[in-house]
Amino acid sequence: MVDVEKVEKDIRDTSASSIASNQNNGYYEEDLHEPPPESTLHRGLKARQISMIALGGAVGTGLIIGSGTALRRGGPLGLLLGYSFVGIICYMVMIALGEMAAYLPHKKGFSGYATRFVDPALGFALGYNYLMKYLIVTPNNINAAGVVVQYWTRAVHTAIWMIFVVNMLGVRVFGELEFWFSSIKVISLIGLLLMGIIIDLGGNPQHDRIGFRYWQHPDGPMGHYLLSQVHNEHLSIFLGFWATLTNALFAFIGTELIGVTVGEAENPRRNIPIAIRRTFWRILVFYVGGVFVIGLIVPSTANDLFVATSAKTGAAASPFVVATTLVGIRVLNHVINAAILIFVMSAANSDLYIGSRTLYALAAEGKAPKIFTRVNRLGVPYVASVFCTMFCGLVFLNVSSSSAKVFTWFVNLVSTFGAITWICICIAHLAFMKALKAQGMSRDKLPYKAPFQPFGSWFALVATCIITIFKGYDTFMPFKTDTFITSYIGIPVFIVFYVGYKLYYRTKQIPPEHVDLVTGLESINEEEERFVAAQAALGPRTRLQRIWDSL
Repeated sequence: MVDVEKVEKDIRDTSASSIASNQNNGYYEEDLHEPPPESTLHRGLKARQISMIALGGAVGTGLIIGSGTALRRGGPLGLLLGYSFVGIICYMVMIALGEMAAYLPHKKGFSGYATRFVDPALGFALGYNYLMKYLIVTPNNINAAGVVVQYWTRAVHTAIWMIFVVNMLGVRVFGELEFWFSSIKVISLIGLLLMGIIIDLGGNPQHDRIGFRYWQHPDGPMGHYLLSQVHNEHLSIFLGFWATLTNALFAFIGTELIGVTVGEAENPRRNIPIAIRRTFWRILVFYVGGVFVIGLIVPSTANDLFVATSAKTGAAASPFVVATTLVGIRVLNHVINAAILIFVMSAANSDLYIGSRTLYALAAEGKAPKIFTRVNRLGVPYVASVFCTMFCGLVFLNVSSSSAKVFTWFVNLVSTFGAITWICICIAHLAFMKALKAQGMSRDKLPYKAPFQPFGSWFALVATCIITIFKGYDTFMPFKTDTFITSYIGIPVFIVFYVGYKLYYRTKQIPPEHVDLVTGLESINEEEERFVAAQAALGPRTRLQRIWDSL
């Protein structure tokens, strides 16, 4: 736990007049404190629920469905390399976010860190950028659910609204339901990985030991993307690998939502670092392991792979379904498809939750109408939830265009919004570390010290910027207006939000020595002390209870 008195003493000599200086120079935010009790969220999420919500929001269409597109473009080796590279970036972003969130687990999301450590204009632009991401990704997951359902029948419409009801039941009910939904996802993923390995080693109806056959034939380990346009084999191989980065970025985006859940986390200074540390193994086992197995059991030339740029919607939604079909396993397809349906609906459920909390955080900072801070007796920001649910109507785009085409539009939009979010998190963390150094505070005394810093944040920042700039290169081969707009519209929108706020309010970038590292710590510590005392009053925990709490 952070010692508030010690922190205040450490920085008093270097920034005794920081608040007054900030007011005079445009650095000061009027309300850095937590929202009033009648308009605040409830801290009801346990460590196991936070971890599972992070998993439920991140492991979804990008891995289970979008990997088919990446396999077609990059080949099995390109798919593995692309997801591994973006996985490293994701981990660097997560540990950077974890360091800030463990120190200051406030209820304003990570846009609050950008506001506090860098510039209120950056916090404003980041907040709305992240909100737009979740206004898009929620209907995208509902659209993906429709793609999965269409494997059985096209008579069922893709608009599924039960996620709104779940979100209105309060954070405790939501957290528990999402824990069990995500538990099913974990079990299903482990089952799919084991199934893939067994199929590859010959445990299939055809008794065919596949091994690394698909890394050699029919197209080699790397894909040949846009070969007919570039007429250069080596360039097409590189373009195929680069294309996997966009799909991988879309797959990993959502992991950062831990930074939003801190506002409703119990004992956040203990639970947030635990969730962050598990991110590494989640990335290694589920993402890297998942795409490795997919590359072993599905040829990149398989016609049944779901390709996001294709006009067809009848293809199998997941490479795992394609794999079982190729080896003659029929009944299992329906079981896998049902599990995948749970995957995408769980992800949509988490996405609606995060979108409503992001809008609430903006309203709490005075950057959105105050009506969105209204909460019911269960601590649910119901006005924000209703507003975000209304955008699920975007799924009806698939009435005039195919689900596959709508899917690629959403992937382009979400990956751009998500990439900008990662960039801003890295910028905020670099500013946070500079402020600690300028004010004589040691990172060794933080509740969680991120490894590989500051190099990790710089690496993630530069790499994400490069991917974002060049991720839509294939929209020019030939030029396609719809995919070009959806690939890049997020960048000028973010710039407009940032510049507009900066010009209107005349904000300035906050110098490291003037960054406020104290306000709000005392109330957070008091809340944490009350929780620890309440847990102690329950008596000693049994071994089984301790294991359950640590899940």
